[in-house]
Amino acid sequence: MAGSHYTVLVSAFDPHSRPDPGWRAELYTVLFETETSKGRAFDAVLLAAILVSVSAVCLETVDPLYRRFAPVFESLEWMFTGLFAVEYCLRLASVRRPRRYALSFFGVVDLISILPTIVGLFVADAHSLRIIRALRLMRVFRVLKLGKFLRDAQVLRAALVAARYKIVVFMVAVLNLVLMLGALMYLVEGPEHGFSSIPKGIYWAIVTMTTVGYGDIAPQTTLGQVIASGVMLLGYGILAVPTGIVSVELSRVTLNESAEERVGQRACACGMSEDDSGANYCRRCGERLPDLR
Repeated sequence: MAGSHYTVLVSAFDPHSRPDPGWRAELYTVLFETETSKGRAFDAVLLAAILVSVSAVCLETVDPLYRRFAPVFESLEWMFTGLFAVEYCLRLASVRRPRRYALSFFGVVDLISILPTIVGLFVADAHSLRIIRALRLMRVFRVLKLGKFLRDAQVLRAALVAARYKIVVFMVAVLNLVLMLGALMYLVEGPEHGFSSIPKGIYWAIVTMTTVGYGDIAPQTTLGQVIASGVMLLGYGILAVPTGIVSVELSRVTLNESAEERVGQRACACGMSEDDSGANYCRRCGERLPDLR
């Protein structure tokens, strides 16, 4: 079962198919396969280009640097846009079904990493969206063979999905609590102490309960400070609840997966597990195996 989950995840990461032998197949090998020296070299160069591109976009937002090196940033931007556009077109040309790749996760990311620069010619603020190129760094999963960690990500996702109703109920309870606390602090403190409205009181309750504590609004009366002290202590307990809910579901999902992996296995007294359902004796010690129930 675990192996099938892993296969599904890897295939979802690589939804395109290899073309028939020829120049497209050779191009496919370079662009999509990391088992070859050419494929590894291409991915290394591509990741380096993505890193430099993302760094340039970040540095461009530093005003002194931009004023001094604006032409350099502009040249780099168009150079990387052209490079990624060529790469995107080559990927489309090398796969058997271009439409399938274009609609895949990486295909969409590759496309939207090119569009902001072009859209920026017509929309002034669109250039800031170029930072979305950082998503392309997810290709490091291919290069470093980190696909096996996708199975663990799937387990975490399953735990979050299983805990969603409990978390929703918890969040509704918290929203009701901050609403009551906001109204209470509005009545206790009043506009003269900064609590000019119930929404302002709700804002204070959220900031205090989450232990952020901006300090822009603070209770001045003795009763308000007593209430604030209780809210602060309550916040520590409230923050731990979602963690506990997800931890329980994570343990449950992990145990279920372990149980699925053990289906068809029979454990001997010596500790050896036998996968063969037709085996009657342990291959390590020779003792008779227990019957499957």
